[in-house]
Amino acid sequence: MSRLDECTLTKLKRMEGPNGSLSPLYSGVDIPFNIKRAYYLYDIPGGAERGGHAHRRLQQFVVAASGSFAITLDDGVGRRKISLDRSYYGLYLPSMIWREITDFCSGAICLVFASSPYDEADYIRDYQEFLDAVRGSADECDDA
Repeated sequence: MSRLDECTLTKLKRMEGPNGSLSPLYSGVDIPFNIKRAYYLYDIPGGAERGGHAHRRLQQFVVAASGSFAITLDDGVGRRKISLDRSYYGLYLPSMIWREITDFCSGAICLVFASSPYDEADYIRDYQEFLDAVRGSADECDDA
């Protein structure tokens, strides 16, 4: 099974009414981990790219709170591009997935829920280092 198969797009509960819509999110239910941090990206200039890194341990759940953008996922073996353009869908990202966020529409808001507080040591910002880490963990599995 590819690590990319663990990156799942989830349709969230959507409660609609005459005054708008609401989508509740619960730790451990809609989001498969306990939320330790949340942040959002906004005022992103046209043509800008975000991401360009992986996390050693951190898991994330990403929602297009407004507008749309694309996330290219890479597990060191394959790549997959997913468009997020509905506020009632969320994308689960396990650890050790390289991500690049692109194609932001004007006014897009990218809402991210994280499994742990910010820790710079958890980031892998060099793609070759990411590939080496992925291959290293695959070699460890082969040795078992």
